[in-house]
Amino acid sequence: MSLPAARRLVVGITGASGAVYAVRLLARARALGLETHLIITPSGVVSAHHELGLDRHALEALADRSYAPGDIGACVASGSFEAAAMVVAPCSMKTLAAVAHGLSDNLLTRAADVTLKERRRLLLLVRETPFNLAHLRNMTAVTEMGGIIFPPLPAFYHRPSSIAELVDDTVERVLALLGAHEAQPKAWAGLR
Repeated sequence: MSLPAARRLVVGITGASGAVYAVRLLARARALGLETHLIITPSGVVSAHHELGLDRHALEALADRSYAPGDIGACVASGSFEAAAMVVAPCSMKTLAAVAHGLSDNLLTRAADVTLKERRRLLLLVRETPFNLAHLRNMTAVTEMGGIIFPPLPAFYHRPSSIAELVDDTVERVLALLGAHEAQPKAWAGLR
């Protein structure tokens, strides 16, 4: 059974470092009752396996539906598939460039293109450092098209005690930006 569009989220995983963000995002989305549609690139599988020991099947099990990146005819390739938003976590510079230049060369970049053309929310958790000028220009282009560039930079003012806490804080901020009203990002309380 499919949920209303407001409860649907498209998630992309690319080969950049930071697969833990996607894994935690999918788990949290499920806990909030969001319907997730997952696209993982081959490089995304390699990174997730290296960083977390997870294979494609384990990643796909975290989502309600999953699609192969070559399945350009999948429902998420069309604007008629209504979803609240899309997030690419992590987002490689290759995927950023493809989105910035409208190169819908696989299902993930096509879904991102559809998200932008339908004026839905698109978040890219870009993972690279330092940035070169091409990276910065591509981030600017996506921003000008309505996308949100969201490098998963940790907030230390909450005094996190673990990497998991840092990841969870980022995921909650992402979910809030995607429109999940149940998300619980930590708010800055000011200096005391």
